[in-house]
Amino acid sequence: MSASGGGKAIVAALAANAGIALAKFVGFAITGSSSMLAEGVHSVADTSNQGLLLLGRKRARREADSEHPFGYGRDRFFYAFVVALLIFSLGSVFALYEGIHKLTGESEDLTSPVVAVVILLVAIGLEGFSFRTAVHESRELKGDLSWWGFIRQSVNPELPVVLLEDFGALIGLVLALAGVGLTMLTGDVVWDAIGTISIGVLLGVIAVILIVETKSLLIGEGARPPLVRTITSSLVGGPVERVIHLRTQYLGPEELLVAAKIAVSSQLPTETVAEAIDHAEARLRAAVPEARLVYLEPDLDRTDAGPVDDALDPSPR
Repeated sequence: MSASGGGKAIVAALAANAGIALAKFVGFAITGSSSMLAEGVHSVADTSNQGLLLLGRKRARREADSEHPFGYGRDRFFYAFVVALLIFSLGSVFALYEGIHKLTGESEDLTSPVVAVVILLVAIGLEGFSFRTAVHESRELKGDLSWWGFIRQSVNPELPVVLLEDFGALIGLVLALAGVGLTMLTGDVVWDAIGTISIGVLLGVIAVILIVETKSLLIGEGARPPLVRTITSSLVGGPVERVIHLRTQYLGPEELLVAAKIAVSSQLPTETVAEAIDHAEARLRAAVPEARLVYLEPDLDRTDAGPVDDALDPSPR
């Protein structure tokens, strides 16, 4: 799966969240709504998150050096992981604290709740624009996958983060609107507190999903089985009779390390083996452009070896 793209979605989310955060805090100052305060903190966290994602993309473009010979591509995974932690700490935990505090403590009536409703409706429109941009940027990379499948399998760390952030923000705004609206209708501010707690639970779920997925990329994730099969089939050809075993790992969203032991006949001269390796590498790079680092080791094709599918077997031979 290609990992390019996502820049427009991040910028759109950054601009939208910055404006929304300011409006929400103004709304909180006027109304005293804890839902508005929780949503304001949520938007501040989201704005900071977009900045971190942009920083990660910039730092990942640094050239490889002696200390990091494989480059800095994983910086994008690291900053996405930090974003997931911030969603949990700044968004979820604060919203839960604020909602529980208002639910158990002395609750003050909302003032000018209509202002909160107007601000929330405007925020829904802005978040909808940001979410639409993220969906548009993700659609080409998603291919035939479901949206859940895309979030689980994408090696692009930014788009799943922005998608889930924007989706969570839209649902959170609806929850905040429901809390404020029910408080207006019933005169009981407990609904505002319940809306705030619901926002905290929602953000917590999203944060846990992102933490799990970005952690997998951060510690080193290999190519998915369909791509492994493509790699294997591209390596086989000419004097290369089969792939004995194969290792892959993403060094960054657009950098895949491929290391393989390939079987050749024992009757071939050294020059022919070297040429076969060069041709196999060329076929691989043509079929899988993200295979930036390729290491191929020739070996004799033993008669008791297994089929080509053994390339999927993680145990070395």
